[in-house]
Amino acid sequence: MKASQFFISTLREAPADAEVVSHKLMLRAGFIKRLSAGIYSYMPMGLRVIRKVEAIVREEMNRAGAIELLMPLVQPAELWQETGRFDKMGAELMRVKDRHDRDFIIQPTSEEVITDIARQELRSYRALPKNFYHIQTKFRDERRPRFGVMRGREFTMKDAYSFDRDVESAGKSYDAMYAAYQRIFERLGLTYRAVAADTGAIGGDRSHEFQVIADTGEDALAYCATSGYAANVELAEALPLIAQRGAATQTLVKISTPRKSTCEDVSVLLGVPLSSTVKSLVLATDEELANAAGTCTTIWLLLVRGDHSLNEVKAGKLPGLKAGHRFATAAEIAEHFGCKPGYLGPVGVKASVKVIADRTVAAMSDFVCGANEEDFHLTGVNWGRDLPEPDLVADLRNVLAGDPSPDGQGVLSIQRGIEVGHVFFLGTKYSEAMKATYLDEAGKPRLMEMGCYGIGVTRILGAAIEQRHDDRGMIWPAAIAPFAVVICPVGYDRFPEVKAAAQGLYASLERAGIDVILDDRGERPGAMFADWELIGVPHRVAIGERSLKEGNVEYQARQDTNSTAVRLDDVVALLQSKLAS
Repeated sequence: MKASQFFISTLREAPADAEVVSHKLMLRAGFIKRLSAGIYSYMPMGLRVIRKVEAIVREEMNRAGAIELLMPLVQPAELWQETGRFDKMGAELMRVKDRHDRDFIIQPTSEEVITDIARQELRSYRALPKNFYHIQTKFRDERRPRFGVMRGREFTMKDAYSFDRDVESAGKSYDAMYAAYQRIFERLGLTYRAVAADTGAIGGDRSHEFQVIADTGEDALAYCATSGYAANVELAEALPLIAQRGAATQTLVKISTPRKSTCEDVSVLLGVPLSSTVKSLVLATDEELANAAGTCTTIWLLLVRGDHSLNEVKAGKLPGLKAGHRFATAAEIAEHFGCKPGYLGPVGVKASVKVIADRTVAAMSDFVCGANEEDFHLTGVNWGRDLPEPDLVADLRNVLAGDPSPDGQGVLSIQRGIEVGHVFFLGTKYSEAMKATYLDEAGKPRLMEMGCYGIGVTRILGAAIEQRHDDRGMIWPAAIAPFAVVICPVGYDRFPEVKAAAQGLYASLERAGIDVILDDRGERPGAMFADWELIGVPHRVAIGERSLKEGNVEYQARQDTNSTAVRLDDVVALLQSKLAS
């Protein structure tokens, strides 16, 4: 490709509304153009990266035995009503009507459509297992699109769906996809970590996220450097930090704590460790009474140590809360605790309030908590003596760096990641709802066991940039760079020998099958080099009149500080070696 025949449009500065690094650099380098909030046109340079990502994904999916098809972007609401997701999905699901006033949705994912295909086409055990995938546009009506392609509304995703006879064979399909994802991310050239994860709105039992490691990542990942344990913090088990509850050594005392409504402020005022305080959070659940007689509300008091934070995903899986919960209103808190938030605690609460203590809190003694009276706290609080044992003891908190690893083989570290892939074992969640059955060897109908496997194709662009960039621009892995090599002739229009050498090298690299672009625009060296550093092409060859007289060109890898003189006759072999490694 020659630059004069391509489309290159770079900016010195990113637009003011650009947020994260990837958003800024993609706009500056002309990879994307904003059309609307969370909706972008992918310009030629960005599309080249997308196509390379898609090619790697497609090759590895095919290698793993998956079969490509293409499902529609617009789907009839009836299928989503069968699974209940038409109502449950919430505002992120874009619902539309056709001219006949029939309901449709713009797909955010395709479980319903693929299950409909399976129940019609996979009628016998002989047809199983099967794994179908497509690479298709998705749309999720994000409340606040942000971070460029990282959390846009329209995006490209590869989603695959496996169908098996039983749980054992479904596990094999899951493992095959897990291995395929490992190969994909290794070939993409990105540093990643596969972590155990929550299944979220998709549902299912077994789940792993593939996270590109980046300091700007939205997700916190917990891992043990001395073992193979890794999990999203949402799922990572928090072991109790106190092995056994100690005996009470203090008397219960009510202390004045004017205008000190946080555990941090109280610990400073009282001169006690933050870890000796207990934080109270109030949730509510609403249950519809029979015969439309109204709603019954239950109040839940959740207790975590003052230096810990509540893990809402874990809380949402607890008995009594997993059917749906919300944070209690100020009026509900006042009614049940007699004061406003900031001074709440478990001592003397109404019997109707359900108390759930984190594992560590349940083992604490002589702790500090709110007195359920404004501007007062209690010290020397002990279970059994000052308040009943909690209704439930559970893992409620987010893990912290230094916590013991759940596998008992070290301690946890925390790093940030950007989710770019997710594999789920769905079981019969969708096949049961949509009556997707096959006939077994005995001729009896059986529900298909399903798996679901997604990769955010366009999100990978943003994640790769967040992981690999510097103050000059992007640093693409060679496998997905828009071009692997750029030839930068200095004085292309002024020096015939430079032009001839550049064209000769360009032809040689093309014959060698190397993805190369020749910058024949006649730009000044500084502007030309700055463009390609911004764009992030991994390898650059500069050809100048002076060095050419000595038979040399200047080679510089994108991450190198300085260039290196290389014989013109040797540069093709050098680049082949670099790209092969």
